[in-house]
Amino acid sequence: MKFDRHRRLRSSQSMRNMVKETYVHKSDLIYPIFVIEEDNIKNEISSMPGIYQLSLNLLEEELKEAYDLGIRGVMFFGIPNEKDACGTGAFIDDGIIQKATRLSKSKFPDLLVVADTCLCEYTDHGHCGVIDEATSDVDNDKSLELLVKTAVSQAKAGADIIAPSNMMDGFVAEIRAGLDQAGFINMPIMSYGIKYASSFYGPFREAAEGAPSFGDRKTYQMDPSNRLEAFRELESDIKEGCDMMIVKPALSYLDIIRDVRNRSDLPIVAYNVSGEYSMTKAASLNGWIDEEKIVMEQMTSMKRAGADMIITYFAKDICKYLDGGDY
Repeated sequence: MKFDRHRRLRSSQSMRNMVKETYVHKSDLIYPIFVIEEDNIKNEISSMPGIYQLSLNLLEEELKEAYDLGIRGVMFFGIPNEKDACGTGAFIDDGIIQKATRLSKSKFPDLLVVADTCLCEYTDHGHCGVIDEATSDVDNDKSLELLVKTAVSQAKAGADIIAPSNMMDGFVAEIRAGLDQAGFINMPIMSYGIKYASSFYGPFREAAEGAPSFGDRKTYQMDPSNRLEAFRELESDIKEGCDMMIVKPALSYLDIIRDVRNRSDLPIVAYNVSGEYSMTKAASLNGWIDEEKIVMEQMTSMKRAGADMIITYFAKDICKYLDGGDY
């Protein structure tokens, strides 16, 4: 007798749902928000349709919309009024991220706040650390001191997770020690430990107004050609005390997500970056793709590869898809 059990298990939507292996949930999502220090600004980012730079006085409305949709994690990126050589706005108590965090925790106490811990949005040169005048390169050790100050300041403001994205050598160990010394021994670190020097970041640099004014970030971000280096970064950050590992970007690095999943039980976060968002949006606006189906397939691929959480600009859209679709 001829039979095909696989075909039978695909015979109806109800049957397919019953044997489905991978799901995307609202609780998987972290929604990035760009907060600008100017007042009364809601500026749509030209390369990221539907994503805005938002003033602090307009932030509550955005948070409420996200919260009501079911989002329970946000990540703040700050755009200060003033920048300087060492990124002072990143670690002052009344910095824009600190203000956004305090507002969020006062209005939505159970909304998880992830603080991006970096200097690039705050430096007048756009690099993720202090520049050594003699070499015109980033001074790793001097930068670490300021990153620790930034992390502690964000923790004091009420952040739930510190997410250092600077890729300085030893950054997790220094931030862990600094947080512990300041009394934040239970503050988790979500490390951008596997962050590639990718061309997919272009729209983000417009949104965060943080493009380097000279050179690039290849000396402290990973070569896209390298796979084994990701394992060294993973091992190093685990030893230094990270609690979660970000792989960034996501779609072109699904193999890396799977490799990390196979080598560690650490929670893995896929960062569905700005360029990935913009390409999908552009194709959708031109009528070339079904945006909902494409986005959900992309998210499913990240979960299937091994991601536990996804940072994505599509977070609000995904919540709507999950409410109305069969996913």
